[in-house]
Amino acid sequence: MRAALTVLLLLISWCIGGAASAAERAVTLQEALALSMTGNPQIRAMGQSVSANREDIGIAGSYLLPHLSIEERFMRTNNPAYAFSMKMNQKRFAGADLAGAPDTFNSPAPISDFQSSVSVEQALFAPKAHIGIDMAKKEAAARERDLARKKEEIALNVFRTHLGVQTAKAYVSAAEKGTEDAEAHLKVAEVRYDGGIGVYSDVLRAKVAVASAKERLVSATKNLESAKRALGLMLGLSESVDVIPEKLAPEVGPIDAYYEEALSREDLKAMEQRVRNAGNMLKMADAGYLPVVGVGGSMQANDHRQPLGAEGDSWQVMAFLRWELFDGTKREHERQKARYKMAESEEYLGGMKKEIAYQVYDAYLGVGEAHDGRELARASLQSAEEGMRIINVRYENSLASMIELIDMQTSLDASRAGLVEKEAAYLSAVANLWFQSGGIMKELGLER
Repeated sequence: MRAALTVLLLLISWCIGGAASAAERAVTLQEALALSMTGNPQIRAMGQSVSANREDIGIAGSYLLPHLSIEERFMRTNNPAYAFSMKMNQKRFAGADLAGAPDTFNSPAPISDFQSSVSVEQALFAPKAHIGIDMAKKEAAARERDLARKKEEIALNVFRTHLGVQTAKAYVSAAEKGTEDAEAHLKVAEVRYDGGIGVYSDVLRAKVAVASAKERLVSATKNLESAKRALGLMLGLSESVDVIPEKLAPEVGPIDAYYEEALSREDLKAMEQRVRNAGNMLKMADAGYLPVVGVGGSMQANDHRQPLGAEGDSWQVMAFLRWELFDGTKREHERQKARYKMAESEEYLGGMKKEIAYQVYDAYLGVGEAHDGRELARASLQSAEEGMRIINVRYENSLASMIELIDMQTSLDASRAGLVEKEAAYLSAVANLWFQSGGIMKELGLER
């Protein structure tokens, strides 16, 4: 019953896999990387964030451009001063308005006024605005560095996910080979039992081994389909994506080369930009002690009957100097805060350099560990294959038991899976070294 259920699950898995693969797109590593740079949701979202941040440059620069405004205002009042000035602005003041003075001045009748105005103001000397533009440019450059680092991170993940599909395929191949071997053992056990030189318990053990091997194959097939869907997700797609297997043989140089390359890491450059921007915060605080100088002017029309009327019109031009002499020690606290922020950013930068050096060191050790593990796995597989060959011969000549045969087969299956795992672990460790040193885009053939 168990064996029949396993076979049924295997057939369903194969059918699903076959139906899915018929519509699946297969990509090389380079194609996957190129697709991810334009389709990955994280890169696309961060690209929008960078564009939004770049608009701060225009916002800061707008303070140096003319400010033009239009205003329409309505007022009705019997305030003596306003009533008098409204009539003058409307150019309706006449000799009759002097009759009965001063009572007509002190208690005027209610009057309406529609006032239309156009005004312009242009700053000529605004040091805070210039500093703000420089700060916005530096932050925009830092955000672009952040985006470049995000692309490196996605490239690493795409590499590992693409490798994961290849690894899952290798697991499937290993599981298929294990199933074939288990079925061959079952056939030998049945032949020996039918010939009267074997026992039925060997046949039963062999059947259990075949069922176990098929279960592993079902699991490996499921993991392969999941890995394909994960690759599609990394590329910004909703469907599974297959891979075109590639043989990768990356070379690893001396660690000093990676230390030197890491000094140009995108996130480190972004941090250096922000340290320089912290200095601009102090300049901004100092600029608060300086005046703002500008010019301006306006045109005005007044009417007592309708909006936008022009019974009377006038104009004015002006120059201004605004100088805040005392603000309650706000500027002093802003300057001190800026100094603390500068010190804070410099501490972060120093710590980041040390952390990057450690990350490169740890990644380099990881490559060495993965390399040694891969070589040991290769040697283990060779030993398991030779052991399997000897046990097969011994079993066929009644010199070994089915239990020994199954144990050796289990060891061989584990060695096959172990080598697949170690091969993938080595390539993943090398990619991590590229990422930690900031050279992954170059190593993968992508432009910075």
